[in-house]
Amino acid sequence: MKVYKVTDQEFARYGQVMTGYDLKAFLDSLSGLEIPDEGIVYEPSVEALEKHDVYSEMRDRGFGGMPIQIGYVGGNNKTLNCLEYHKSSEFNIALDDVILVLGIQAEIKDGTYDTSQCKAFWVPAGCGVELFATTLHYAPMNIKENGFRVACVLPRGTNYQKPSMTAVNDEAKMCAGSNKWLMAHKDSGEASEGKYIGLIGDNITFDMLEI
Repeated sequence: MKVYKVTDQEFARYGQVMTGYDLKAFLDSLSGLEIPDEGIVYEPSVEALEKHDVYSEMRDRGFGGMPIQIGYVGGNNKTLNCLEYHKSSEFNIALDDVILVLGIQAEIKDGTYDTSQCKAFWVPAGCGVELFATTLHYAPMNIKENGFRVACVLPRGTNYQKPSMTAVNDEAKMCAGSNKWLMAHKDSGEASEGKYIGLIGDNITFDMLEI
């Protein structure tokens, strides 16, 4: 699978590069957050990241004044495993070089998504990107062996407890949390935990990428 840059035109369907934000102090705080040697950790809201002046700037300029949360995902990951989407954009701000494997929500057919439709994008260290609400995404893959840290900016309350609902259609079955719809690959740990199995095709791994 070819890996594009987020500055390439191919990324325009999925998102855009963040511009005009001073992220230096923010990235310094991100670098101080712990990550596991194996697997990944995700925290939806982290005070050390939300204390910076750029928080209010992202809230107001990036989300039109809507309340936001800033958390992070980090660790070591080399496999796609799942794709998810939100009913909102998400900002990803990369401390380290990472690859995002992305899809388009409109390409979900009958509750399934074929991973052959995915595209991979290199996000360089220090770069922030907005992923549009229609973009399928999941945990980044690290390029270097010492892991990765990526800040995640979302509307406040996202990725918390799943609401109680009747699963009247495929999308309702995909709901895995607040403002979170997820499709797992059958070979993933998330599938073994009971998450909705909706990805078909290869469970994309790092060694399938043309770096």
